[in-house]
Amino acid sequence: MTNLKDRNILVLATDGFEDAELYSPRQSLLDAGARVVLASPKGGPIRGCVYNAETGNSDESSETITPDRLIADIDAADFDALVLPGGVVNPDKLRMDEKAIALVKGFAAAGKPIASICHGPWLLVEADVLRGRRATAWYSIRTDLKNAGSTVVDAEVVVDGNLITSRMPSDIPTFTKAIVSSLQG
Repeated sequence: MTNLKDRNILVLATDGFEDAELYSPRQSLLDAGARVVLASPKGGPIRGCVYNAETGNSDESSETITPDRLIADIDAADFDALVLPGGVVNPDKLRMDEKAIALVKGFAAAGKPIASICHGPWLLVEADVLRGRRATAWYSIRTDLKNAGSTVVDAEVVVDGNLITSRMPSDIPTFTKAIVSSLQG
């Protein structure tokens, strides 16, 4: 079994995250022994969404999760990696948060792993860390990645140096393995 007991992982999220893209990687990292801190721009519980394949829409989740800390109180130097779950609303709200973008830039500048899935790469676009890099994302935001200077690849997971990107909930097992692999190095 993988042991990440000395690793501190930061997850950034707010209302509108995709449930599977936050809960599943978070649990896998916790199961591997990592310390995982969930940070949000606001205090109190946040609520995600669940993709409904029948309607093609995201439905509000019945579950909530309470963040451990506020984004404003986070220092990238205290963490080994950053995870950015998707959902449409979550990254759209976070890319308007100056402190969230500063954290993404801080992780990128330090060469620390940044793992982002689905619409999460919108934060990478906003932080201007994709120029000259390979990445993937949900289909509807790939033009945004391309316009930000990225070479877009259609794959379950794309690892380019410290950046780990993935497309959708069905890619989570491969995405999570890539995160764990980056932390073992």
